Amino acid sequence: MPHTSAATRFNILIVAQAGRLEYEALIFADSLRRNAPDWRGRLIVAEPRSDGAWRGHATALSDAGRAALIARGAEIAPFTARHFGADWPNGNKIEALSLLPAGEPFIFFDSDTVVTGPLDRLAADFTRPSASMQREGTWPKPPLYGPEVGEIWHALYNRFGLDFDSSLDQEQPVNHWERYVYFNAGWFLGADPQPFAARYLDWARALRDDPGEALATQELFPWLDQIVLPLVIHSLGGGRPGPELSGLDGKLTCHWRKLPLLYARESEAAIRAVEQAAAEPDLRPILEGWKPAQALIYDQNGRRELRPRIDRKNLPLREQPLRQQIKRAGWWLV
Repeated sequence: MPHTSAATRFNILIVAQAGRLEYEALIFADSLRRNAPDWRGRLIVAEPRSDGAWRGHATALSDAGRAALIARGAEIAPFTARHFGADWPNGNKIEALSLLPAGEPFIFFDSDTVVTGPLDRLAADFTRPSASMQREGTWPKPPLYGPEVGEIWHALYNRFGLDFDSSLDQEQPVNHWERYVYFNAGWFLGADPQPFAARYLDWARALRDDPGEALATQELFPWLDQIVLPLVIHSLGGGRPGPELSGLDGKLTCHWRKLPLLYARESEAAIRAVEQAAAEPDLRPILEGWKPAQALIYDQNGRRELRPRIDRKNLPLREQPLRQQIKRAGWWLV
C-alpha cells in the first residue's frame, strides 16, 4: 500500500561544482534547513572531480562554498564522471546517483531548486518511483515522413523489454505528446538508488552509443536524461506522480531554473526563500560574485524592475516566449 499516512525518511542528492551550480546548491541547502527543519535524512552534494570526463575543467567548489554547505549539514561526495562530463553536464546526475546508500529511499533534485515548505512531511510511496511533470513537449520531434511520436516511444520500450501499453495515458489522443510518459528530470525519487543508478547509466549509454533506427532523426542532447528517465521508472514499477507528490513543484519545492524566471513567474514563497538564503552572512559574499544574483537580488531589480513587467495571470503556455519577454525587458541574466 502507498505510504500516504506517514512520511518516510529519505536522502537527498544534488550536484554542485564551481560556478553557477555552487551558488544554486548553497541556496538549496539553506532553504532546506530553514523551511524543512525537521527533515532528518542525509543531504549528499555530489562534486565532480576535474578528471575523467571533466578533465581540464575547474570543477572544485570554493573553500567558502564548501564550508557553508557543511555548516548546513551537507555531506560533500566527490566523484569521477567517466561517461559524460563536460560534453554533457546533465550526465552528472546519472553518474552521481551511485553515491547514495543502497536500500535507502532518495530524491534527486536539480540544484536550481528551492525548498519552500516542510519537505519532511512528504508522504510518498518510494517503492513506486516517479519524477517531475513540470515539463513541455520538447521531445521527440517526429520528421515529416515518420516515425511518429508513438512509434518512437514504442521502439524505446520494446528495445528495453518494457510493456508499452501500460504506460499510456489513454485519455490523450494517439501521437499527442502527453499520451506518453515524459518527465522533467528536475526531481525524481525511488526506494533504492543503486538499481536505479545502474539502469539509468546503462540505458543512457546504450542510446548514446547506438540510438537505433527510430531515433536516427532525433536530437539526443540535451534531452537524453529525460528520454531514459521514464523507461527506468517504468521498469522499476513506477510512473506518473500521484496527488501525494503534488508538494514537489508545489508548496514544498520550486524548480526555479534561472533567476530571471524565478522573478518572472514563481511564487512569493519561492522568491522569499531564495532571498532569505542570499541574505545569510556567510552566503552573501559568495553569491555577490554571481552577476545575476547581484543584479536581481542584491540590487533588487528582480522585484523592482522585472517582476512588475510580467503579467503572471497570463503567462505564456511555453517557456520560450516568457524568456523572450524577459530578454526584451533587458533582464535575461544567467
